Amino acid sequence: MLASWYNDQGPAADVLHVGELPDPIPGPGEVRVRVTVSGVNPGDTKKRRGWLGSSMPFPRVIPHSDGAGVIDAVGAQVDAHRVGQRVWVYGAQSYRPFGTAAQYTAVPADLAVPLPDHLSDELGASLGIPGITAHRTVFADGPVDGQLVLVHGVLGGVGSLAAQLAHWAGATVIATVRRTADLDHVDPAVAHAIALDTDEPAAAIRAYAPRGVDRIVEVALSDNADLDNAVAANNAVIAAYASRTDRTEIPFWPLLFNNVTLRLLGSDDFPAEAKRQAARDLTSAAAVGALTVAVGDRHPLDDIAKAHDHVDAGGGHGRILLTLPQ
Repeated sequence: MLASWYNDQGPAADVLHVGELPDPIPGPGEVRVRVTVSGVNPGDTKKRRGWLGSSMPFPRVIPHSDGAGVIDAVGAQVDAHRVGQRVWVYGAQSYRPFGTAAQYTAVPADLAVPLPDHLSDELGASLGIPGITAHRTVFADGPVDGQLVLVHGVLGGVGSLAAQLAHWAGATVIATVRRTADLDHVDPAVAHAIALDTDEPAAAIRAYAPRGVDRIVEVALSDNADLDNAVAANNAVIAAYASRTDRTEIPFWPLLFNNVTLRLLGSDDFPAEAKRQAARDLTSAAAVGALTVAVGDRHPLDDIAKAHDHVDAGGGHGRILLTLPQ
């Protein structure tokens, strides 16, 4: 099969190779997926770079956890009727050496989720890490029906899906963007949009949530801790999946007196059942048209280094995808 891999960590152009590798053989409880589209996440490029001092977990890594394609073979203990099924894949390279940046990937059967025929492979390849992270930020602390949910960074991969999931689940959603110029990119049917470059973003949020917000989906805790404190309702939850500094300060006593819960979320280590529930809900929401994903650049496998560099540079407003030769 044609695949990309790295044997050492470093800059994309220096360490990513493209060439032929043996086709994987699905083991017991596994399926093999003929990959059509592979999703590129910041987590994938951070692993390749050795972010925060991480080392090579395996001698050779085929990157990327997310993808979509068709099951073409199954291992023992897997229903043979799954052959030919369209699926989206998550977690392919989570604690595993070989991900979706290849024509074939073998994964545990429950990591290959049936993809309804009317949904595109591009959408399927965009649901994994960002979708499951978004689901956890919204639902880890219970239903949000009737609640006020604030989503920071709504134009990002996780933020966009978090806002759509919260809206689908019956919440009133308030969402932030960094610049006033970005307000027009937010769907008003999903969220009330606030720009953080305004003079009083807390007052603008409070205009929609006079008693405060119940849940906060946080992409930059280091930047927004004081704002979150200013708009959180009593007993609110801040679900943070990213921060721009390694050691983040928070207004401890005001948050404590307001009984705020700070939940920190690392997607590779969510409970298995939480991932399975997220996969079910993401598929259901997408199937009824409640989830859309903005696709940015598409790159052929030969241009994987360029795709990684694009993600490392911030990615813009849209999912970065690799298309695999068929």
